[in-house]
Amino acid sequence: MKIASFNINGIKARLPRLLEWLEETQPDVACLQEIKTQDEGFPADEFEKIGYQAIWHGQKSFNGVAILGRGVMPIETQRGLAGEPEDEMSRYIEAEVRGVRIAGIYLPNGNPIAISSEAEPSGSEIATTKTRGPKFDYKLRWMKRLRARMAELKALEIPAIVTGDFNVIPTDADIWNPKAMADDALMQPESRDAYLRLLHDGWTDAIATHNPNGGVWTYWDYQAGAWQKDHGFRIDHALLSPELADRLVACGVDKAHRGREKASDHAPVWVEIRD
Repeated sequence: MKIASFNINGIKARLPRLLEWLEETQPDVACLQEIKTQDEGFPADEFEKIGYQAIWHGQKSFNGVAILGRGVMPIETQRGLAGEPEDEMSRYIEAEVRGVRIAGIYLPNGNPIAISSEAEPSGSEIATTKTRGPKFDYKLRWMKRLRARMAELKALEIPAIVTGDFNVIPTDADIWNPKAMADDALMQPESRDAYLRLLHDGWTDAIATHNPNGGVWTYWDYQAGAWQKDHGFRIDHALLSPELADRLVACGVDKAHRGREKASDHAPVWVEIRD
């Protein structure tokens, strides 16, 4: 069974590339992020034409997640995370597919990590202070809520995977140049700590397990020739419960798809598990 994740960065704009990837690689399950469409605009018919059935959780212009099943309809088990009833962002969807619990996530980016404010001038100088920004606070709260849900899944002792765009660069080995994004929310100690807590809870980072020396990227910015220079980093992950980690056969990144015309800035990640 092959389970993949792809931040498509706009499903309408990238639909030809997405269909192309599905037909070429044929994952049994595909979790999508940043579909950027309301529910009624999701192109379910296009996926049915090539043998995929889908569930989705859309949002106008932003966010949005979906799960596709090849030849099978994913059975939805949850959408959204508990803990903040007022949170209406579409970032989490969970389903049962062929005996495996699959959660697809789009974790908040968190930038800017700080906001500046100016105090009353003192003499000829204006004092500037920085406080942690609301988007970064939201990111950390969301990660805490995710950890709580993952603890519930782990307690069920079932084969489970949480996969998608985590917007966290776990270690310095997961980016081409750590100094390049030292002040970014993706690399802050709080973000990394929250991610490592998931691993310490017993979840297995599949890509890191098979690539212990790092150097594997899943994202290349559209700016500054990042793709051409291979200036990327790893923020798309697949975390496996103990029951599923024991069945891991292979994993990888479909890097070549990032280089195609009008591609997403992410490349798909995938894991293969024994039935």
